[in-house]
Amino acid sequence: MNITESILNNEEKALLSLRDLYENYGYSQFKMGKFEEYDLYVRNKDFLLSDNIITFTDTNGKLMALKPDVTLSIIKNLKEEPDCIQKIYYSENIYRVSKDTKTYKELMQTGLECIGDIDLYHMCEVILLASKSLENISINNILALSHMGIISEMLEGLNITASQEKMVFKYISEKNIHGIENICKQTDSDEELCEKLIALISIYGSMDTVMNKLKDLSINAKMSNFISELESICNILKLNGFENTQIDFSIVNGMNYYNGIVFQGFIDGIPSAVLSGGRYDKLMKKMGKHSAAIGFAVYVDLLEYLNYSQKPFDIDIVLLYDADTDIKALTQVVKDLNSLGQSVQVQKSVSKVLKYKKLLQLKDGRLEILESND
Repeated sequence: MNITESILNNEEKALLSLRDLYENYGYSQFKMGKFEEYDLYVRNKDFLLSDNIITFTDTNGKLMALKPDVTLSIIKNLKEEPDCIQKIYYSENIYRVSKDTKTYKELMQTGLECIGDIDLYHMCEVILLASKSLENISINNILALSHMGIISEMLEGLNITASQEKMVFKYISEKNIHGIENICKQTDSDEELCEKLIALISIYGSMDTVMNKLKDLSINAKMSNFISELESICNILKLNGFENTQIDFSIVNGMNYYNGIVFQGFIDGIPSAVLSGGRYDKLMKKMGKHSAAIGFAVYVDLLEYLNYSQKPFDIDIVLLYDADTDIKALTQVVKDLNSLGQSVQVQKSVSKVLKYKKLLQLKDGRLEILESND
């Protein structure tokens, strides 16, 4: 057993392997501070997962915030380079309300951003790296793809208001076909187009299965181009062995910010998406930038679920001693056990909550096995 396997937890292993993955594709690490001006998040609050932000007043009187998001900070601080692609990755702590505890937590997030003159290759590269990121964490994973451009083309043809469009996106994310039908009935939208929209959000499954059905739903040349773009991405994923990728149009990551391909990643044993991303040219434009951008984030804190399910013991050996024990002999026993690759915790009594493989005792110079859970 090497040191990485024996000491690091799943979050730490993931950070090391993902850093190596991203650097192998030419991404450079981007470092940033813990604080940003609160106004940055007020202007882009719809992009955030939560409105709950920890704020404080700086010595100069400015209202500051502990970062609840990384992407916004990167866009704000990155200098654009015309006709170039900037490739960066990050591993940063963010500060959000935990879904589990409903209290503020410091959470680790890693991910990458590809910013600049984005073309089909770079979209494929980022999505391929998303798939590889999931694979690095667990072989039991699924990447689910969607395309905001395809959905938007459908919606533009409907005679609905902005508020109704917002509701339709909500219903799409919920796969609420009845809700969409009701909105269509409230307007004089084309009946055939409504049927195609419902058919679009109803299809889900493997790349080949969905693509075969999707081409029949195209309503114009622009939508056909988006479908071709999605098909090209699927072909690259299949070429690299990621046949388990799914297409699911209920994935609509922020209609006000994302404009093209969007995706989420799931791992068996974790109750929510561990990876989320997409193309966010709209966000770039909103923040006064002219470049295109695509990226994703990995929610490393969620990997603690894997620690619970995959780690039956906290320690290999609990070693008991008493006041009469020879400290030199005790130290030597710990050294010998460590040399055999065993983790050892020395105690005078057994903790009720500690899970261990073996319980040993050093008494009168002799090592005794009191309990074994191997």
